[in-house]
Amino acid sequence: MNPTTTADQTLAQLSNWLIYSAIAVYLLAFLTHCAEWAFGSRNRIARLAATPATHRTSGAGTAAEGRTGLRTGSAPGTAVLAPPTADRKTENANGPQVGHGADSSDQRSDLLGRIGVSLTTLAFLLHLASVVTRAWSVGRPPWGNMYEFSTAFALAATGTYLGLLAARKQVRWLGLPVAFSVLLTLGLAVTVLYVDSAQLVPALDSYWLWIHVSAAIISGGAFHTAAVATLLYLARDRWERAEASGRGRGRLAPLWRRLPSADRLDTLSYRLNALVFPLWTFAVIAGAVWAEAAWGRYWGWDPKETWAFITWVAYAAYLHARVTAGWKGRRAAYLGLIAFATFVFNYYGVNIFITGLHSYAGV
Repeated sequence: MNPTTTADQTLAQLSNWLIYSAIAVYLLAFLTHCAEWAFGSRNRIARLAATPATHRTSGAGTAAEGRTGLRTGSAPGTAVLAPPTADRKTENANGPQVGHGADSSDQRSDLLGRIGVSLTTLAFLLHLASVVTRAWSVGRPPWGNMYEFSTAFALAATGTYLGLLAARKQVRWLGLPVAFSVLLTLGLAVTVLYVDSAQLVPALDSYWLWIHVSAAIISGGAFHTAAVATLLYLARDRWERAEASGRGRGRLAPLWRRLPSADRLDTLSYRLNALVFPLWTFAVIAGAVWAEAAWGRYWGWDPKETWAFITWVAYAAYLHARVTAGWKGRRAAYLGLIAFATFVFNYYGVNIFITGLHSYAGV
């Protein structure tokens, strides 16, 4: 690339309009998923994804059966979905049958969910076009500052969600929290972190920008989705414990009932973190190699390098605790959230508030 080349402002402006359009469609997707969760007795996707709650007390199985439509099998701890007719019974044996109403609600909820996924896909394509156009406007990778990194990071988070759907994973319930968090990220990017499209400073003008930063962006997107699943796990697990003790009829009970079981959420979070951890390891190593090429040393304990290493250690501790110590559930969830918090601080905190060799990119 030629560092003296000026940015194509027409393409840069097109990139801005595309990202605003993507935000608008993400908002529509978010509202549609809200409607999906609000209507229907329980949407079909969540029902298929759900597994029975862990039986924490002797009466937990009975409570779960009465409220989630699950029935236990002959073997202890096994469960299968009840026949479709189970959802069509009234709660009051003397009351009117509401089977057709339940079917109608589920169909409406399922339709809204499919529309939400379609809108999310459209927003992703607009988002991708914005990132590509931004890169085209200056002839370089589109992550040379915090604004560009944020838009690419949000794109990776949405891509992770859509990738899970494409792999036929029953994760449509993730559409609502993912759309919400992506909207927050993009809103911060376009209002606080935005800078005009421009060429890179000399230290960033390297092919390692493609390798190191792209690996960090993909890793961050997967870590982000895993953190969302972890937060939902903590909420669902708390509700399941209350449900087992007969206290699970709060105002938010219909919301938690639409999620998969706590065990399923915990497993999804673990698998996402385990899947992307090798890529994050590569990103840290690639950063060290780039540092040697740019500054003549592999490691200098610059704040950015230090917190990248702290993030690596935190996720390594999380995976180690799960594999060797058998940590599952809330303890592992808290450790996973601490690891993601170090990633977020490494991005926002170090870049904005701490001066170091990586401060030259500005926002």
